Amino acid sequence: MSRQLVQQLGFLNSKKTLFLLCDVQEKFRPAIKNFDSMVKNTQKLISAGKSLEVPLICTEQYPEKLGNIVKELDIKHASGVYPKSLFSMAIPEINSKINELFGSNLESVVIFGIEAHICVEQTAMDFRAQGIEVHVVADCSLSRSLDDRTLAFERLKQIGCFVTTSENVIFKLLKTKDNPKFNDVRKYVSEVSADTGLSKL
Repeated sequence: MSRQLVQQLGFLNSKKTLFLLCDVQEKFRPAIKNFDSMVKNTQKLISAGKSLEVPLICTEQYPEKLGNIVKELDIKHASGVYPKSLFSMAIPEINSKINELFGSNLESVVIFGIEAHICVEQTAMDFRAQGIEVHVVADCSLSRSLDDRTLAFERLKQIGCFVTTSENVIFKLLKTKDNPKFNDVRKYVSEVSADTGLSKL
């Protein structure tokens, strides 16, 4: 199957996919509805990603002011946690790390975090501009405003991103019950994902 067709259809290959956790920082907690539910879904996603050996890169927007990634998220396996002032995660340090991890073999990035209409969207734009397939995980991506979140997901679809959910990503990476990591991963999907208000979008 050609790379172009893979990108059109939204397949995910664990060896050619990168997880990008964007700015899930403590300072946002009181300002964003469904924050705790989003964190719960995010932990499920990154735990499954760890079992499936999908690399994870994280950022913190202006951490001196906005704090660090919330303690509920276990990111010890991440390939790096990078401070940034640019809204997009596509900063030189991360681009260099991606090249180190994948060379020219990166096909897909899975982006999730805060805020959907700012840092998540601008990160998606930059990776789409590089010809990389982008999956934005809607139940792990929030904004302070529901309107901003809703319109961000619409714009992301317009630029060719797949707007998806944590479980959809996990099962696309697994592909089959016969995956040797299936028993490790199924404990993360045994409980239904937490509600982050997607049904109201």
